Amino acid sequence: MVIKVFLATSSGSTAIKKKQQDVVGFLEALKVEYAQLDIACNEDNRMWMRQNVPEEKKPSNGIPLPPQIFNEEGYCGDYDTFFDAKEDNSVYAFLGLPPPPGSKEAVEAEKANIVENGTHAAEDTNAEENLDDSLEVPVEERNGHSHEEEEEQAEEEQAEEEGEAGEVEVAEGETEEVDAVEDEAPAEEEEEEEEEAVDETEEVTEDTKAEEEEEYEEEEVEDDKEEEELRQLEEEEEGDVQEEEAE
Repeated sequence: MVIKVFLATSSGSTAIKKKQQDVVGFLEALKVEYAQLDIACNEDNRMWMRQNVPEEKKPSNGIPLPPQIFNEEGYCGDYDTFFDAKEDNSVYAFLGLPPPPGSKEAVEAEKANIVENGTHAAEDTNAEENLDDSLEVPVEERNGHSHEEEEEQAEEEQAEEEGEAGEVEVAEGETEEVDAVEDEAPAEEEEEEEEEAVDETEEVTEDTKAEEEEEYEEEEVEDDKEEEELRQLEEEEEGDVQEEEAE
């Protein structure tokens, strides 16, 4: 199966060129086999693309803009749906291709299959049960201790408990001394640290707010520019259609 990407190599729209480069660059990074079909210099490619894009996927003027992506004869989507698939790590599903083993998309698909069918979960449960059976202690080892061994074990446990009790008393005394020293630390240091933390937080908040406002203004300018370029391209396309109808 070959992926077909319909492009306009001589497009005057910067936004369309950027989207086309994004699609082609990502397919090359994934090492996906694809073919570029130019609609600007080949009328057959232009007509085939327009006829095979589903009606519900076409814009209001009925003229789909590049890039448009197909898997052989099957329609995959435009740039927006491609971008959404890239963000969701589902590009192979978008293209109608099986994800390569070991890829992030393949791992997620396998997890989804496990949740849906429960096959691997059942196998893991059986494996754990078999492991528990193999580690089970024989009855002779659990109950075969002699009376003398039990008495020796009881004496050792008693000696250990007495030693631990002495250690606990010493540790408690040391802890009380440490707590007393810590309580004597002046409260002024804590207040100074709190004030410094508040000042730093206010500075970071003001810087972040200024950066967000600058990014928002830049995005608005870029969006206005792209809308104007798309409008111009649509007008060019409509002019081509009217010329064709006139001929």
